[in-house]
Amino acid sequence: MRALILCVVLLCSGCAHVAQDNWTGKDKAEHFFSSAALAAAGSEISQHQHQGRGQNLRFGFLFSLSFGVGKEWYDSRSSGSGWSWKDLSWDVAGAASGIALWNLSQ
Repeated sequence: MRALILCVVLLCSGCAHVAQDNWTGKDKAEHFFSSAALAAAGSEISQHQHQGRGQNLRFGFLFSLSFGVGKEWYDSRSSGSGWSWKDLSWDVAGAASGIALWNLSQ
């Protein structure tokens, strides 16, 4: 987990193009719900690989966040909308919610 955080910080430190967006909006809901769905799907994939419960939860969370970080990295290019910490925050919230809902369904 520390390695993932370090990678995110290193990737973000070179972001020359940062988005000037607000905390609410249609795209924030899309970030939240897509991250929730990806987290639940990642946890289910891990469960089908006969991993332990803790591993399922971690894999689902990181699986979801890898898409969110990838999207923000793609957006940070010069012709993109810019890196958005707010979008990434909604991704984290969605991934945590997806993990919680998947865990409740077990």
